[in-house]
Amino acid sequence: MNLSSLKPAAGSVKKGKRIGRGQGSGRGGTSTRGHKGAKSRSGYSRKEGFEGGQMPLQRRVPKFGFNNPNKIVNKVISLSTLTLLTEKLNTTSLGVEEFINNGLASKNSRIKVLGDGVLSSSIEVTAHAFSKSALEAIEKAGGKVVILEYK
Repeated sequence: MNLSSLKPAAGSVKKGKRIGRGQGSGRGGTSTRGHKGAKSRSGYSRKEGFEGGQMPLQRRVPKFGFNNPNKIVNKVISLSTLTLLTEKLNTTSLGVEEFINNGLASKNSRIKVLGDGVLSSSIEVTAHAFSKSALEAIEKAGGKVVILEYK
């Protein structure tokens, strides 16, 4: 077997319609376009969303909603995730770089640590925001919290 002997599966490739090759072909004359009108002429292109004069869908359906440019979206990380990450990396301090490198956050995301889960060891955590329960749990376990300023 070599590349020059490869062929598509039988019946998978159809021959194209040869349009405008005389009356005997069955597709001559009007070339399957019908008689007269814009659609029969060259250069015709319908506007996107045009529905034949009927009020188009994008105009029938009303606008709604609002995207707040000042909305703060946090990437949340739980205490249980912190525990798993410290065991995986075998470290006592976790920062933004560790979260990004392990796929928990992206480069520009604002990170918030939430207090669901149990923290087994004392760790130093650096993030942009912490919930009250997360702060208490980290400090209770003997850890340290560093709050970053988000730009």
